[in-house]
Amino acid sequence: MTGARRGAGGGAGAPARAPLGGAARSCAAVGALEGRGGTPAGPSPGLGVRPPAASVPGRLELVVPAGGAGVRLDRFLAGVAEVGTRSQAKRLIDAGRVRVDGVARKSAHLLGVGARLEVELPEPEPLAAEPEPLPLAVLYEDADLLAVDKPPGMVVHPAPGARRGTVVNALAHRLGTLAGVGRPDRPGIVHRLDRDTSGVLLVARTAPALEALARQFRTRTVQKVYLAVVRGHLGPVSGTIDRAVGRHPRERKRMSVHSRRGRAALTRWTALERFPGATLMRLEPETGRTHQLRVHLAAVGHPIVGDRVYGPRHAGRTAGGLAFPRQALHAAEIRFDHPSSGARMVVRAPLPPDLEQLLAGLRQAGSSTAKSSRSA
Repeated sequence: MTGARRGAGGGAGAPARAPLGGAARSCAAVGALEGRGGTPAGPSPGLGVRPPAASVPGRLELVVPAGGAGVRLDRFLAGVAEVGTRSQAKRLIDAGRVRVDGVARKSAHLLGVGARLEVELPEPEPLAAEPEPLPLAVLYEDADLLAVDKPPGMVVHPAPGARRGTVVNALAHRLGTLAGVGRPDRPGIVHRLDRDTSGVLLVARTAPALEALARQFRTRTVQKVYLAVVRGHLGPVSGTIDRAVGRHPRERKRMSVHSRRGRAALTRWTALERFPGATLMRLEPETGRTHQLRVHLAAVGHPIVGDRVYGPRHAGRTAGGLAFPRQALHAAEIRFDHPSSGARMVVRAPLPPDLEQLLAGLRQAGSSTAKSSRSA
């Protein structure tokens, strides 16, 4: 893990609190998130600021400072610790729980200096996941986030058919304090990995951290590196796959490059090592579509070894007769800006034992093939 905290965690334009029944004072928090090169990282107003709780439980009263002038209502509220995300802010606004100077407004409403906001907070929903004492390999942890090394076969959050044994169940046991950080069924989850994909997974510990990290995924400033073993050999050493990905036109549980409503998807790849009938590849997705890497590689005729959804019918067998029970895909590295300091962070996850064994077997098969060729 590289990267260190630098700079203050406050955000310009933080809302001022007005005691209920008293006079309101407008103020601006000092400090901004420092990004790469020392420039402001551009957080939502108030991001990282934790003002004192409202005097009436379940209700907030805020005053817009100078730094919040001209900011959208939903973006402004996302910077309030008790709200935390744009999606939660929108839900509150759409439900009529937010008033600006006594009037319900839309999410896109632009705020003026001194505007008085009244926010009715709903009761926190109980976590949908029961705590379970499951092993969890933590790669990095601080007050804002943690990065875990998700093992293959483990689902990220509860879903139909997988209510227990998930990463969220393990987090609930380890932390027990993620209520209110995102959706109740997936608290703290910033992004996901498929059940059978191993590697680095980021988890936010606070609502402001969740919003900051989610914004980086939206703006594509998060950089991810995957390692995969694919079938066959791609011609050049490196290249790009630029094909839209969307829901399969007939099989709704699959994704496809032939979707009628595909979204732009781009994957950069580099061939690291070639074996008889297989290649170890480095993959860098610039977009984050569902199953993007698996779909892209299958579309160019080189599906990931072991992929039973996008590979051939007997995708569990590699060249040389080696069995592999899952898609040979590993999230090896992730780079992002720390949600409080703005420092560029790098988290890496080592190859899991099953992939190490797969590569050892392929190297051995390659060595045997080379010896046979020399003997002939």
